Amino acid sequence: MALSVSCSKGPEYIQVTGQAQGGTYSVKMNIKGVKAKPEAIRSSIDSILTLIDTTLSGYNKKSILSRRNAGEAVVLNDMFKNILKRSREYFDVTGGALDVAAGPLFDAWGFGFTTDSLPSSEKIDSILSVCGMKHLGEHSVLNFNSIAQGYSADVVASYLHSIGVRDMLVDIGEIYCEGLNPNGKPWTIAIDRPVDGNVFPGQDIDGIWQGNGAGCGVVTSGNYRKFYEKDGKKYSHTIDPRTGYPVSHNLLSATIVASNATDADAFATYCMVIGLDEAKSFILSRPDLEGYLIYDSLGSMAEWASPGFNLISK
Repeated sequence: MALSVSCSKGPEYIQVTGQAQGGTYSVKMNIKGVKAKPEAIRSSIDSILTLIDTTLSGYNKKSILSRRNAGEAVVLNDMFKNILKRSREYFDVTGGALDVAAGPLFDAWGFGFTTDSLPSSEKIDSILSVCGMKHLGEHSVLNFNSIAQGYSADVVASYLHSIGVRDMLVDIGEIYCEGLNPNGKPWTIAIDRPVDGNVFPGQDIDGIWQGNGAGCGVVTSGNYRKFYEKDGKKYSHTIDPRTGYPVSHNLLSATIVASNATDADAFATYCMVIGLDEAKSFILSRPDLEGYLIYDSLGSMAEWASPGFNLISK
């Protein structure tokens, strides 16, 4: 983990970076007037991310989630109970299109915690008959990947709020930002161009979004980084838990701005499940959301933005 500090008579920004959830994270914040010392802040962020890993990670075999999924009798902590409650709400809002209890479907297609792929229709039907929120029980296999990174950003942001930080950008794979950047302007976030092979964020930019200073989550979901090809066909990592199959439509990526990163994460995934037209209608029906959709139009890339999505450059 690294820590950098930039001090002046005005704002005092620090940046904390490190490893989390199989990747890197970065937290930038203005600690002017904050009593906690930078090293203490760094230690607290590290502790939060460790708690999340040991609670919600399906890749950490000793986490509460992994042990529960393996059939162990575990005591669920408040964090696990909270994210499961949120997940039930998303299931209801999306009509079952966002279902954390559909873990076996992701495993069957090789996008969960196993490497299976191309399951038979009989296997899909068998899985659908026993998994999902509608069958939720103590033996259900859960997978929080659709919201875990957004949730992590929100938990870190909540801690920073508690110590008096108001200017922040928390990037843990998904983003929460609030207030102003070191230049005294609202934060800007680059939106990646959803082309196959664009695996490094910021490498190929489609546009730049700018906030207005209000706290919000900004999350992009797409099928251009996680997929595989077999027998000449591309299989997306976005599975529709209602059908049991990977989605097949022309929506390439969905960027959602919401009041928190958990919602933004969940609804960006939801948009990728339902496709372009339904995603537009959903975003426009929600005054608490803004969205930016990139899609294939007769072989060319096209974009759609909701009225309040502040795209400052393309």
